[in-house]
Amino acid sequence: MARAGDDEAFNRLVEPLRRELHAHCYRMLGSTHDADDALQDALVRAWRALAAFEGRSSLRKWLYTVATNSCLDAVARRGRRALPMDLSPASEQVVVGDTPLTEVAWLGPYPDANGPDTRYERRESVELAFVAALQHLGGNQRAALLLFEVLGFSAAEIADMMQTSTASVNSALQRARKIVAERVPPRTQQQALSELGDARLREIVNGFSAALERGDAAALVALLTEDVTWSMPPLPHWYAGIAAVSAFAVAVPLTSCGSWRHLPTSANGQPAVGCYLWNEATGSHVGWSINVLSVEGGQIGAITSFIGPEHFAVLGLPAALD
Repeated sequence: MARAGDDEAFNRLVEPLRRELHAHCYRMLGSTHDADDALQDALVRAWRALAAFEGRSSLRKWLYTVATNSCLDAVARRGRRALPMDLSPASEQVVVGDTPLTEVAWLGPYPDANGPDTRYERRESVELAFVAALQHLGGNQRAALLLFEVLGFSAAEIADMMQTSTASVNSALQRARKIVAERVPPRTQQQALSELGDARLREIVNGFSAALERGDAAALVALLTEDVTWSMPPLPHWYAGIAAVSAFAVAVPLTSCGSWRHLPTSANGQPAVGCYLWNEATGSHVGWSINVLSVEGGQIGAITSFIGPEHFAVLGLPAALD
């Protein structure tokens, strides 16, 4: 029916795979909005080419082939996305009134799939550290690593999907693994969160939010590891180490910004907080940033604040709080 032009039949075919295809596009591109565009492009390509699909492979493999090629075209056009630590060393002094770098393509957060069918490895494969590391790979290396390590296709299948040789795929995998291993912590966030437990995680998230709302520097510092980092794309400056992060927190969010309110959420398989800043003109707290937290040993080891109201809609959070 789909081959005959029935678009409803085509939608029924692809709907069970839509979420995982979208996650694949996000891992490839580092942006939810780019993933939206790439998936839409892939589905249009698949719809137009469906009559030529001979069924020699599974529909899933064929759709991943089409989606991967769409993403590779996007990578060629737009390049990679970055976090502030990819561009410069940590700032040694607090910068108040930091100016956004709008010419940089920044990595963005990804909404979690928290349903009962959400597998462990899917959450692990969208963690910030992993997706950020992927951006340091060439497009073909990125695709080969994801198709093999995350999605479970064989090297021979990937060679067929990417129209290359198995030897080329294995070579790309070897180089990709080395680069990613240098940039990703040995323990995933899923492992750290599992050991931490839900009760302690709630304490950390609630404590972080309460400290910002009260302007309580001591309470905030007590939640941080010694080597904590705080970055705020699209702001270029970032801070490393508890002394530098504490100085930044005291100078900017705890004293200079105004009144905060927060909503707990999750992104990239990690705990997150929607941060709302008081806006006198609207008489409400308006969405300011999504703070994605990385935890280790019962404390916060990294804070990535994705600044911008556009991130709230992506995560299904309200734009403002009365």
